[in-house]
Amino acid sequence: MKKLLLLLSLIFFIGCANSYAQFSRYIIQLKDKSGNPFLTTNPAQFLMQRSINRRIRYNIAIDESDLPITPAYLDSIRLTGNVTVINVSKWLNQVCIQTTDAAALIKINSFVFVKGTSPIAARVGNIISPISKPLDPPRQPLPIMITGKPQSPTDFYNYGESFPQIHLHNGEFLHNHGFRGEGMQLAIMDAGFYHYQSLPTFDSVRKNQQILGTWDFVANETSVNEDFAHGMNCFSTIAANIPGTFVGTAPATSFYLFRTEDVSSEYPVEEQNFAAAAERADSLGVDVFSVSLGYTTFSNNLFNYTYNDMNGNTTISAKAADFAAKKGIFVTVAAGNEGSSSWHYITTPADADSVLTVGAVALNRQVALFSSFGPSSDGQIKPAVAAVGSGAVIANQSTGFPSFGNGTSYSCPIMAGVATCLWQAFPEVNNMGIIDALEKSADRFTTPDDRSGFGIPDVKKAFVQLIKKLYKQQISISNSCKTNIGFTVKIATDMNIEIERKLPTDAAYKTISMFTPTNNFAATSFVIEDDLNDLQSDIAIKYRIKMSIAADTSFYLDSAAVNYTKSCRETISVMPNPVTDNLSVLIVRNISVNAAIEIYTVSGQKIYSLLNQTVSGTKKILIPTKHLSAGIYFVAIFIDNKKVTTKKIIVR
Repeated sequence: MKKLLLLLSLIFFIGCANSYAQFSRYIIQLKDKSGNPFLTTNPAQFLMQRSINRRIRYNIAIDESDLPITPAYLDSIRLTGNVTVINVSKWLNQVCIQTTDAAALIKINSFVFVKGTSPIAARVGNIISPISKPLDPPRQPLPIMITGKPQSPTDFYNYGESFPQIHLHNGEFLHNHGFRGEGMQLAIMDAGFYHYQSLPTFDSVRKNQQILGTWDFVANETSVNEDFAHGMNCFSTIAANIPGTFVGTAPATSFYLFRTEDVSSEYPVEEQNFAAAAERADSLGVDVFSVSLGYTTFSNNLFNYTYNDMNGNTTISAKAADFAAKKGIFVTVAAGNEGSSSWHYITTPADADSVLTVGAVALNRQVALFSSFGPSSDGQIKPAVAAVGSGAVIANQSTGFPSFGNGTSYSCPIMAGVATCLWQAFPEVNNMGIIDALEKSADRFTTPDDRSGFGIPDVKKAFVQLIKKLYKQQISISNSCKTNIGFTVKIATDMNIEIERKLPTDAAYKTISMFTPTNNFAATSFVIEDDLNDLQSDIAIKYRIKMSIAADTSFYLDSAAVNYTKSCRETISVMPNPVTDNLSVLIVRNISVNAAIEIYTVSGQKIYSLLNQTVSGTKKILIPTKHLSAGIYFVAIFIDNKKVTTKKIIVR
């Protein structure tokens, strides 16, 4: 049987020799991970602790897809002949190799653990570049810039020229409240980061050692500084920090810069590079991806996609992007620049199910003509949101100072930075919860379309939504006639809480209590008691809890109504007065007490004493007065051995 398979493979390769001769890079798809020495029960063998912590935080199981490719399989592939392993994808269980050794390919196909072999890129000498790569900015004139709201002098950053594209999302709100990307990690997969090591745009990230690592998956080397400028332009929209000139959306974030795109040609091997980069970023513990790449047609028509392939489940890059999301990573992808082209629709991996696909708008909120149309071919709302991509402020590749560019390539990282700061504030919410909050905060959420999806997100609204989502409350009336209001809310020192109450007799709500915490932004529990003793019974009491965030915004966390049916008024009455026959002392108490009554003459002589009267609720005590001489007397009432009142009475 094995000889027959070898013979069939030989016939296949001879028959395809003329076609396959032009290829030197292949994908080897594997059937399984049998014999793997790595164990899901010991993830520290293949995942950094930060990556493991992400899975623990969001209750993500470590499964077989996390295991590295079986080492014995890789060894067998390497030893077949003149074969170089370029990279691997453990998620897709496939190996990318480079070879021109036909015999080696035949042998690889004969292995029982190999599912199949397919070409993925041409020989270097046979490359034919496409006319325009999807990552290139469209060749259209830049829009006329409009004057927006002036920046507040109290903002944490002096944004300079980038303020309008940040303010479109109220991004300064997050920065002003301390969420600038600290502690977060973001990976950018792109075509190169030209001169990021020397441009002044990145002085801060270099000085603060925020660039954690780099790798060139095209050339298999560390350096990405000498390559194409596109990735640097995208990087600048997030990381720039030139005060008064150009500031990005998350300048305090830490970064990994990965080159996966080869601008000299267009082949699916670049999608495989992206998958390998995504897996490396995941294993390192990265939180957010910014992916300004898109694939539709290739240098060889053999590999071309159709719109039907844009279904989130077909392409290498879409599968890898969804795997990353499954591992808890927030994946942001550019929708593509095909809106005015014959392709028209989004590109892959923008079609992936679980990524945030970003379209392009101008500062006037109008959709850019070049921004790709949705939906995906399986009907998903794509793009999901939009950010500035028409006339976006980006770093000039020569000076590092602001220039302008077009492309969803720039709206994607702008949104990735905004999302990073929002997620920094709410790490207990998973990646899909942050996507949901951004979509619901957008200006077209109730009427999404195929150009900007749910529209332009407002992170102030998203911030409020997430506070409300995490808010917990309990309200009840206790036996001691108090409303107990307990709640937990994320809050910080520049925020406060007001408890408001409205009685049936009130025209409006009134503040009955206020809290200002002393902690950093964190879940904080509060308990208050509203004493109802002075209120009439059988009424409905309304409460609501108001939260204010500095001078930025105020909103109500929740409201509730309680029915107050029990009389909680603690009273003591002595009657009638004047009295002739019997004096009635009525004592009302909410909890059980010990009462005593004493009567004194005007001169202070005690003439009557009644001790140890248990009162729980309402108790009437009758005291005969017929035997008393007419005149003035004083009745003293003690509760738990403490005199609480003295009443003057007249006996006739």
